[in-house]
Amino acid sequence: MKISKKNLINSPDFRKLVKTQDRVGFAFTLLILISYFSFILIVGFIPELFAISISGPLNLGIIFGISLIIFSILLTIIYVIISNFKLDKIRKKINKYYAK
Repeated sequence: MKISKKNLINSPDFRKLVKTQDRVGFAFTLLILISYFSFILIVGFIPELFAISISGPLNLGIIFGISLIIFSILLTIIYVIISNFKLDKIRKKINKYYAK
C-alpha cells in the first residue's frame, strides 16, 4: 500500500527529521558565519590585532586563519557524525514504514 505525501509529511518521524536537520543546519551555519564575519571585520577595522607577532613570522592573523579552517573542518565532521548516527536512523525508519 502506497502512502500519500500528505500522510508522510504529517508523520511524527518526518517532522522530527526536518526539525532536527533545521536546528543543526541553522546552528552550524550561524557558527560559521559568525567566525568568518568576525575574521573579516577584524581585518577591516582592527588589522593591527592580526599583526601581533607570536614567534618570528607567525602572527595572530595566521593563527586565526588556520584556526578558522580547522574549525570549519571540525564542524563538517561533527555534522557528518550527527547525520550518520542520528538523522539516518530516522530516515531508515521513515523508509521502512512509509516507502512501501
